[in-house]
Amino acid sequence: MDESPRYRPLYQQVYDFLVKQIAAGEWAPGQSLPSEQTLAGRLNVSQGTVRKALDALATDSLIDRRQGKGTYVAEHTQERALFRFFRMARPGGARVIPSSGGDVLKRRAARAPEIAKLVLKAGAEVYEITRVRLIDGEPAVLERIVVPAALFPGLERHDPLPNAIYSLYQSEYGVNIVSTEEELRADAARREDCRRLPLEPGAPLLNIDRVAISLEGTRVEWRTSRCNTTRLVYAVNLS
Repeated sequence: MDESPRYRPLYQQVYDFLVKQIAAGEWAPGQSLPSEQTLAGRLNVSQGTVRKALDALATDSLIDRRQGKGTYVAEHTQERALFRFFRMARPGGARVIPSSGGDVLKRRAARAPEIAKLVLKAGAEVYEITRVRLIDGEPAVLERIVVPAALFPGLERHDPLPNAIYSLYQSEYGVNIVSTEEELRADAARREDCRRLPLEPGAPLLNIDRVAISLEGTRVEWRTSRCNTTRLVYAVNLS
């Protein structure tokens, strides 16, 4: 590790090293990391520096620190993935767990906006998933999900897809979603929205445009969510 001023702080260098090791599969999701003492010896840094790097990894939800048990690579369990990335809630902030109904999965050639959004090569193929999210058994969100077919070969074999699809990405394809880019805008319900959601044409809804980014920095999913805000709000904790 290099402590020269032109480089990142030492704990951030340790952070970067650990991220690269996790991305390379050195430690699998759910597997324990070496102790702080072992890592410090391996990297020739102090335990305090390692601890600070691990704290940053925990803040970014890349690892789980379990009291009295150790430090583990984070897993995208169904509930964890939903609570981290599904931000629709009841007024007042009460979180809700959606279920999925009526998924439609197809493979096709990528269109120009998808090539740009996911940084794909011309001629690439994608999987398109259309699904309805249910809240309390009622259709609430219409989702269109596009992923590169090269990253998820044979995705159709997993149809019907799990409720929290990020857990499938991780367990079956080794793709770990660690961050997203989102754009929100108010919109009016279109014919397709009204066909799948209990809305009248022109009714207000929330459009969420999200790109999911993997541990390696790859843009792996483009998701558009059309949300009925009659009984739900978008809630995020900025603390």
